[in-house]
Amino acid sequence: MSTIALLIVRADVPNEADRAPFDRWYDSHMPDALRAFGALQAWRTWSRTDPSKHTAFYEFPSLEAANACIQSPGNEFDAMWGRRATRTRDVVEVVQRLAISN
Repeated sequence: MSTIALLIVRADVPNEADRAPFDRWYDSHMPDALRAFGALQAWRTWSRTDPSKHTAFYEFPSLEAANACIQSPGNEFDAMWGRRATRTRDVVEVVQRLAISN
């Protein structure tokens, strides 16, 4: 079985007025990041329990590929959002995946 890894980028956007501009920025940023990272796919979410929490997921075919991306400085994010949004990154390995079969 091959390893699947995810790079998880969490952002806290505490100011409600920043959320729509952040959403528009990330909407155009994510396709560029997907290509630059060489990820297999990507998706992102806004929390429905805490509206300030945004999470992006990038899927990779190996831990090595995901770990290489976490080392990137993320200058675009920092230059655009500075202190208005805080960001953390994590790499996780998928150890179990289930699907309902018909």
